[in-house]
Amino acid sequence: MSSRFASLAVSAVLVAANLAGAEKRVTMESLPPAVQKTIQEQSQGATVRGFSKEEENGKTFYEAELKVNGHNKDLLIDPTGAIVEIEEQVTLESLPPAVKTALDKHAAKGKIAFVESVTKGGSVIAYEAKIKTAGKTSEIRLSPEGAAVKEP
Repeated sequence: MSSRFASLAVSAVLVAANLAGAEKRVTMESLPPAVQKTIQEQSQGATVRGFSKEEENGKTFYEAELKVNGHNKDLLIDPTGAIVEIEEQVTLESLPPAVKTALDKHAAKGKIAFVESVTKGGSVIAYEAKIKTAGKTSEIRLSPEGAAVKEP
Protein backbone atom coordinates (compact mmCIF):
# COMPACT_ATOMS: atom_id res chain seq x y z
CA MET A 1 0.00 0.00 0.00
CA SER A 2 2.77 2.47 0.90
CA SER A 3 4.67 1.85 -2.37
CA ARG A 4 1.44 2.54 -4.27
CA PHE A 5 1.08 5.84 -2.38
CA ALA A 6 4.73 6.70 -3.08
CA SER A 7 4.20 6.06 -6.81
CA LEU A 8 1.15 8.30 -6.84
CA ALA A 9 3.01 11.04 -4.97
CA VAL A 10 5.96 10.91 -7.39
CA SER A 11 3.58 11.00 -10.36
CA ALA A 12 1.76 14.01 -8.94
CA VAL A 13 5.02 15.88 -8.42
CA LEU A 14 6.18 15.13 -11.97
CA VAL A 15 2.88 16.27 -13.47
CA ALA A 16 2.92 19.47 -11.39
CA ALA A 17 6.51 20.21 -12.41
CA ASN A 18 5.65 19.67 -16.07
CA LEU A 19 2.59 21.93 -15.90
CA ALA A 20 4.42 24.66 -14.01
CA GLY A 21 7.21 24.70 -16.59
CA ALA A 22 10.80 23.87 -15.96
CA GLU A 23 13.10 26.88 -15.80
CA LYS A 24 16.85 26.58 -16.27
CA ARG A 25 19.44 29.36 -16.02
CA VAL A 26 21.42 29.77 -19.26
CA THR A 27 24.07 32.08 -20.74
CA MET A 28 23.61 34.65 -23.51
CA GLU A 29 25.91 32.59 -25.74
CA SER A 30 23.65 29.53 -25.45
CA LEU A 31 20.57 31.42 -26.69
CA PRO A 32 19.42 31.11 -30.32
CA PRO A 33 20.78 33.97 -32.51
CA ALA A 34 17.28 35.46 -33.03
CA VAL A 35 16.73 35.57 -29.25
CA GLN A 36 20.15 37.18 -28.71
CA LYS A 37 19.30 39.85 -31.30
CA THR A 38 15.97 40.67 -29.61
CA ILE A 39 17.64 40.92 -26.21
CA GLN A 40 20.38 43.20 -27.56
CA GLU A 41 17.73 45.48 -29.10
CA GLN A 42 15.52 45.51 -26.00
CA SER A 43 18.27 45.88 -23.40
CA GLN A 44 19.65 49.23 -24.58
CA GLY A 45 20.25 51.30 -21.44
CA ALA A 46 19.31 48.40 -19.16
CA THR A 47 21.32 46.17 -16.84
CA VAL A 48 20.98 42.52 -17.84
CA ARG A 49 20.47 40.40 -14.71
CA GLY A 50 20.25 36.96 -16.31
CA PHE A 51 18.65 34.53 -18.73
CA SER A 52 16.64 31.35 -18.45
CA LYS A 53 15.14 28.72 -20.72
CA GLU A 54 11.60 27.57 -19.94
CA GLU A 55 9.43 24.72 -21.13
CA GLU A 56 5.70 25.45 -20.94
CA ASN A 57 3.10 23.07 -22.34
CA GLY A 58 5.70 21.48 -24.63
CA LYS A 59 6.96 24.83 -26.00
CA THR A 60 10.36 26.42 -25.40
CA PHE A 61 10.70 30.05 -24.35
CA TYR A 62 13.60 32.21 -23.19
CA GLU A 63 13.43 34.85 -20.47
CA ALA A 64 15.69 37.86 -20.17
CA GLU A 65 15.70 39.58 -16.77
CA LEU A 66 16.53 43.28 -17.03
CA LYS A 67 16.79 46.25 -14.69
CA VAL A 68 15.61 49.47 -16.36
CA ASN A 69 15.72 52.78 -14.47
CA GLY A 70 15.76 50.89 -11.18
CA HIS A 71 12.75 48.71 -12.05
CA ASN A 72 12.57 45.04 -13.04
CA LYS A 73 11.55 44.12 -16.58
CA ASP A 74 11.33 40.51 -17.79
CA LEU A 75 10.99 39.59 -21.46
CA LEU A 76 9.57 36.21 -22.50
CA ILE A 77 10.82 35.42 -26.00
CA ASP A 78 10.07 32.54 -28.37
CA PRO A 79 12.85 30.78 -30.36
CA THR A 80 12.21 33.01 -33.41
CA GLY A 81 13.03 36.12 -31.35
CA ALA A 82 9.43 37.32 -31.03
CA ILE A 83 8.51 38.84 -27.67
CA VAL A 84 5.63 36.82 -26.24
CA GLU A 85 5.18 38.63 -22.92
CA ILE A 86 6.66 41.52 -20.95
CA GLU A 87 6.41 41.79 -17.17
CA GLU A 88 7.48 45.23 -16.01
CA GLN A 89 7.51 46.73 -12.54
CA VAL A 90 5.27 49.81 -12.35
CA THR A 91 4.51 52.43 -9.72
CA LEU A 92 1.27 52.44 -7.75
CA GLU A 93 0.60 55.94 -9.05
CA SER A 94 0.63 54.70 -12.66
CA LEU A 95 -2.11 52.09 -12.11
CA PRO A 96 -5.62 52.53 -13.47
CA PRO A 97 -7.94 53.66 -10.63
CA ALA A 98 -9.91 50.37 -10.62
CA VAL A 99 -6.69 48.34 -10.23
CA LYS A 100 -5.40 50.61 -7.46
CA THR A 101 -8.72 50.34 -5.59
CA ALA A 102 -8.79 46.53 -5.91
CA LEU A 103 -5.17 46.25 -4.73
CA ASP A 104 -5.78 48.49 -1.72
CA LYS A 105 -8.82 46.39 -0.80
CA HIS A 106 -6.94 43.09 -1.21
CA ALA A 107 -3.89 44.34 0.70
CA ALA A 108 -6.06 45.57 3.60
CA LYS A 109 -3.55 45.78 6.48
CA GLY A 110 -0.70 44.40 4.39
CA LYS A 111 1.89 46.22 2.33
CA ILE A 112 2.07 46.11 -1.45
CA ALA A 113 5.68 45.07 -2.12
CA PHE A 114 5.56 45.70 -5.87
CA VAL A 115 3.30 45.60 -8.92
CA GLU A 116 4.11 44.44 -12.44
CA SER A 117 2.18 45.05 -15.64
CA VAL A 118 1.84 42.02 -17.93
CA THR A 119 1.85 42.91 -21.63
CA LYS A 120 1.00 40.56 -24.52
CA GLY A 121 0.54 41.60 -28.12
CA GLY A 122 1.29 45.22 -27.24
CA SER A 123 -1.54 45.51 -24.69
CA VAL A 124 -1.53 45.29 -20.91
CA ILE A 125 -3.57 42.18 -20.09
CA ALA A 126 -3.05 42.07 -16.32
CA TYR A 127 -1.31 43.46 -13.25
CA GLU A 128 0.44 41.18 -10.76
CA ALA A 129 1.15 42.32 -7.22
CA LYS A 130 3.03 40.85 -4.28
CA ILE A 131 1.53 41.73 -0.92
CA LYS A 132 3.20 41.21 2.47
CA THR A 133 0.94 40.72 5.49
CA ALA A 134 2.18 39.65 8.93
CA GLY A 135 5.37 38.15 7.50
CA LYS A 136 3.57 36.22 4.75
CA THR A 137 3.70 37.00 1.06
CA SER A 138 0.73 36.56 -1.26
CA GLU A 139 0.23 37.32 -4.91
CA ILE A 140 -2.78 38.62 -6.80
CA ARG A 141 -3.38 39.01 -10.52
CA LEU A 142 -5.89 41.65 -11.67
CA SER A 143 -7.35 42.56 -15.05
CA PRO A 144 -6.89 46.15 -16.28
CA GLU A 145 -10.46 46.70 -15.01
CA GLY A 146 -9.49 45.59 -11.47
CA ALA A 147 -11.10 42.13 -11.44
CA ALA A 148 -9.16 39.20 -9.97
CA VAL A 149 -8.03 36.77 -12.69
CA LYS A 150 -6.17 33.46 -12.70
CA GLU A 151 -2.83 32.79 -14.36
CA PRO A 152 -3.40 31.55 -17.91
